[in-house]
Amino acid sequence: MEKIRLGQIGIGHNHGEAKMLAARKRPDLFEITGFAEEDEKWVEKRGERPGYRGLTRMSVEDVIEKSDALLVECDVWDLTKYAKRCIDAGKHIHMDKPMSGSLADCKALLEAAEAKKRVVQLGYMYRYNPAIQEAIRRVQNGELGEITSINAEMSTFHNPVYREWLTGFQGGIMYILGSHLLDLIIYILGEPERVVPFMKHSGLDGIDFEDNCLAVLEYEKALAKIFVSSVEVNGFGKRQFFISGTKGSVNILPIERPTVMAWSDTKIATDCYEDRKEIIPVPNLSGSERYDGMMADFYDYIMGKKVNPFTYRHDYTVQKVLYEICGGDDALKPGRTGVPGYDIV
Repeated sequence: MEKIRLGQIGIGHNHGEAKMLAARKRPDLFEITGFAEEDEKWVEKRGERPGYRGLTRMSVEDVIEKSDALLVECDVWDLTKYAKRCIDAGKHIHMDKPMSGSLADCKALLEAAEAKKRVVQLGYMYRYNPAIQEAIRRVQNGELGEITSINAEMSTFHNPVYREWLTGFQGGIMYILGSHLLDLIIYILGEPERVVPFMKHSGLDGIDFEDNCLAVLEYEKALAKIFVSSVEVNGFGKRQFFISGTKGSVNILPIERPTVMAWSDTKIATDCYEDRKEIIPVPNLSGSERYDGMMADFYDYIMGKKVNPFTYRHDYTVQKVLYEICGGDDALKPGRTGVPGYDIV
């Protein structure tokens, strides 16, 4: 089997090491060239973690030159900048999320990649959640009928250090976590006709940013809601993706660890005042398995064995609507520069 020479730019993204570990599990697919990191603080903090142990550290220029494809895993503010350098050099990229820079920067990156026929795979991990995949399959098969609503939640209770990091982003926690849910909603329903955001500041611990947020997406016949919070106790346990249609509904709650998926249709839910549903068994991915399918697909996209269903146009639309919700056209708040990122589970 032909191998792809794979390198990594940046180790500052919180999901970056897990991607490298997933790639290193597949020596039949990838020959790891090394990694680049221009910030010595990140090298000191993460350079000896298992994902990078034994790898050669290179300059950005060298790792691009020596690789066929790159994992772009720097801190969020710089993702689009480094990804564009890879595309300009004719390389395929897996790029962590959400995209950064201005909307014009994102458009330029995706247009260049499409023109060069280079793969762009964004690292939205819920695309590979088995329950999410099964729910989308049922939507596409028409089993839910016409979609009338989606309710999506993704929250947690972040520590003050991480919340301080979030203050630099336009839209705060909506920009970071809301993007995951928006990615799925737009894949199912397309671009909304209108968005109405509610961006609240709790001010917990004296840290002022958008940490308690709701966005309503309006379609011709459907409504979709995104709720994300950085100050929700046990928020991880109520992360949810609920899709309702005229023939049935699917509810994923929690989304992961453990994943629980419930299905109802008009044959099951015969009494509208009772909770009637069927639990659908789905694989429960551990944290160490979260990105295995993603990296295998990255290989297949590059080799032409599969076509990425999340198109360049889709990725642009997600970023466009995300910026509409967050009230700007750039990842960073005006006048801010990126502050150091922090570890998060």
